Amino acid sequence: MDTVASNTIRIDVEHRGNQQVIAACLLTGESGAAIVDPGPASALPVLKRKLAQCGLSVADLNAILLTHIHLDHAGATGTLVAENPRIGVFVHERGAPHMAQPDKLLASAQRLYGEEMDRLWGEFRAVPAENLNILKGGERIRAGGRAIEVEYTPGHASHHVTYFDSSNGLAFVGDTAGIRISNRKYIVPPTPPPDIDLETWGKSLDRILSRKPSKLFLTHFSTAEPVEVHLAELRERLARWAEMVRETLSGGADDAGRASQFAQNVLTEMRGQLSEQDATRYAKGAGLDLCWAGLARYWRKRGT
Repeated sequence: MDTVASNTIRIDVEHRGNQQVIAACLLTGESGAAIVDPGPASALPVLKRKLAQCGLSVADLNAILLTHIHLDHAGATGTLVAENPRIGVFVHERGAPHMAQPDKLLASAQRLYGEEMDRLWGEFRAVPAENLNILKGGERIRAGGRAIEVEYTPGHASHHVTYFDSSNGLAFVGDTAGIRISNRKYIVPPTPPPDIDLETWGKSLDRILSRKPSKLFLTHFSTAEPVEVHLAELRERLARWAEMVRETLSGGADDAGRASQFAQNVLTEMRGQLSEQDATRYAKGAGLDLCWAGLARYWRKRGT
């Protein structure tokens, strides 16, 4: 755990025993405690242990703020609410129905992760509709003893929002601002199916910049600054990856071969900027075959 701002603690949930993969964030204040993106249910024992180290338990939480509903961010939410029914869950209107009735969400994830699904993510429990606080973007809410402003930031996911902490300039960007382990110099655009939209993503980055945050809280896995430099590099790499995937679609290989070709090219690029250990960590954490699939789906929807 480490303090990233006043009353703001990053909690490494140590997913599957791995450090610096998934971060939740604990917000505390006089009105109670809140968590931004609690992570998957498979990591709940670690989350609870680290809450206890802060002198808190699930019973002390009164809010969960979801940037989006993917399992690595939101999977533990229903279990936490079942343990403490006072918790209010903030989520975008496009994601809210899937939190209340997750069958379609889980079926989609099952297609991606197959027999690894339960081992990776654990149980995804439904959240009662009465616990859901529906967001559109543009709201000002209170959580963890502070004012939080909400911006709709799709592109990675159609139900993605970013939370701006007006007390310290921190922006909780979920996956919209990419993957960057401990502020290392390489940034990965997470582009899994099914919602990748490059034009929309670019507009979301513009909206984040317009808010002038001082730092970005990345779920995977750092606080990033300077913000302008970080987002400029993300834009550039997202565009380059998209072009790399488009080029694979004109080749003769099947999709498995195309994804493998893309993953190998990206890994070679990473090795030019990172240590072998870090390159391997990035490649494993990002799921490069899924990144290829999301961008391939984007191009195929446009007839490319």
